[in-house]
Amino acid sequence: MGHRLSPARRDADLTVRHSIFARITLLSAALSAVLLCGLWWVTDRTINETIAASLREGVDVDLAGLVDIHASGGREELSRRIADRLALVPSDGARAHYLLADATGARVAGDLAEWPGLDPAVSESGPVRIGRQTEAHARATLLPGNLRLLVAHEAPERAPILSRVALVFGLGGAVFVACIALFAQAAGGRVRQRVAGVNAAFRSGDDQALSALAATDSADEIDDIARQAARALQRDRQLMAAYRETSEQVAHEIRTPLSHLDARLAKALADDPAPATAAHLVAARGEIRQLVGTLEALLDIAASKAKQGQRQGMALVDLSAMTARICELYEDSAEDAGYALSWDIAPDVSLMGDEAQLGRILTNLLDNAFKYNRPGGAIRVVLAPGSRLSVADNGPGIAASERERVFERFWRGPSAQAGDQAGAGLGLALARAIAERHGLTLRVMPSEPGAHFMLAPEEG
Repeated sequence: MGHRLSPARRDADLTVRHSIFARITLLSAALSAVLLCGLWWVTDRTINETIAASLREGVDVDLAGLVDIHASGGREELSRRIADRLALVPSDGARAHYLLADATGARVAGDLAEWPGLDPAVSESGPVRIGRQTEAHARATLLPGNLRLLVAHEAPERAPILSRVALVFGLGGAVFVACIALFAQAAGGRVRQRVAGVNAAFRSGDDQALSALAATDSADEIDDIARQAARALQRDRQLMAAYRETSEQVAHEIRTPLSHLDARLAKALADDPAPATAAHLVAARGEIRQLVGTLEALLDIAASKAKQGQRQGMALVDLSAMTARICELYEDSAEDAGYALSWDIAPDVSLMGDEAQLGRILTNLLDNAFKYNRPGGAIRVVLAPGSRLSVADNGPGIAASERERVFERFWRGPSAQAGDQAGAGLGLALARAIAERHGLTLRVMPSEPGAHFMLAPEEG
């Protein structure tokens, strides 16, 4: 089978790799994830700052309460209250620490062994080290009677809080991103269906579908583009129809007098004229046939170029069977001309196209090989998987500077023989025009000796 993708496969490939809607879905999910990460960072900072503020407030409230106790109950009552508070075990694990010291710094009450570097004269606050690893927030103050009081609270364990918040963010964030992705996919899917419908209408070229697109009055951007494109295509079709009608009329007007002229020349030959006159009449009839053939070839080239990219009239063509059939038809002619015609055809090679036109490419290439081969030369036809067809001969070949010019209309190489149809320079031009209509390339490959033509799908 050939390797050209069907329209459905191309649409699927577009959806997977190049669809703007798939990109929008991925971008929406990515942006949602980034926003969630940013929100988590803000939440984490807020939780930490809230815990720190609560810790400072708790120390200040505890210190103020102890100051009031000292003011009302004195030193002994303050010592008892400090002992009571040290006996409490908080549920969150954030223990409180105290130090009541005299003017010399000697401990009067509390669990701290020494005074940290905080100035009680200004009620300084800040972090202090409790033991080797525990850090707490503390505030110091002076009490009447040359007493110093320090209150320190350990920070509550943050891991449980943060883990619960992280769990909520993880589950909620996953649901949020999934909802955003599903919404974007659903919205993109609806738009994709509309775009696919527009593409199908343009690909099929159905006049009714194009008329429906051109007549739509929806105001969104997709319909506006489809409407303008459909109208442009309709105008193009009208111009092409007028061009074809004019071309066919001109061709008819030319063929008719030429046919009458050929009939008159045939009558003149039937009257048994002199040999010299008969020779001129035969040559004139040959030129008429060549002129008619040239006119038909030009019309075929124009029609093929006009239909380039269109899929109407195309079906799955068995290239293997078609190539074998044409080679067998040319086998007797090759034997009569003294050429060794051989072919190597891979089985089951197929291609979407117009079988008659694809056959015309091969017959034109074989005709070219027959006309410009050396006496007793060989002609080799190879059809390989991937719809790659080559025709090679043992003729004089084609110079590197002429490998593109041979496909120009009316161009004749140095080896062209006067009077043959190939000398009109349209056979290869028509073959390339048909190839381009089918999304194929026809080019001359480097070869020595002889000419080597390769027909293959366009790359990319």
